[in-house]
Amino acid sequence: GIAIDGLCARQSMNEVQAMLDVNVLGTMRVCKAFIPTFMRQRSGCIINMASAVGEQGSTGQCAYAASKAGIVGFTKSLAKELASRRIRVNAIAPGMIETDMTHEDVVHRRGDALLTSIPLGRFGTPQDVADAALYLARASYVTGQVL
Repeated sequence: GIAIDGLCARQSMNEVQAMLDVNVLGTMRVCKAFIPTFMRQRSGCIINMASAVGEQGSTGQCAYAASKAGIVGFTKSLAKELASRRIRVNAIAPGMIETDMTHEDVVHRRGDALLTSIPLGRFGTPQDVADAALYLARASYVTGQVL
């Protein structure tokens, strides 16, 4: 996915469109590519990537939040459509995950302010996201959920 931060009143519609194209339509395209195979085999597991921002909102991230909220709604609806075929659809909506891409923003610009808003007092790691994906991949009775 992509995130292009900017206040809603100042963000260009090209930036908004880019986030919707990649985050929402990209997710839908990938899911649609796998659905026929999963339907033939009458089983499958789809794990989409959303964001805590899509559920909570964030200043300067209106379009990003809208794109990630779109993934949440898509995931829940698709789960209902495909459950009868034993195809599970879930999403992961992590908070701030410290990666090479977010390191500069997290550590140097907003680190302390962000940490105070996180109940565990630490940023997530890529391993935390991988562990959530592994849980969802193995949890055969879980569908339509967002972790």
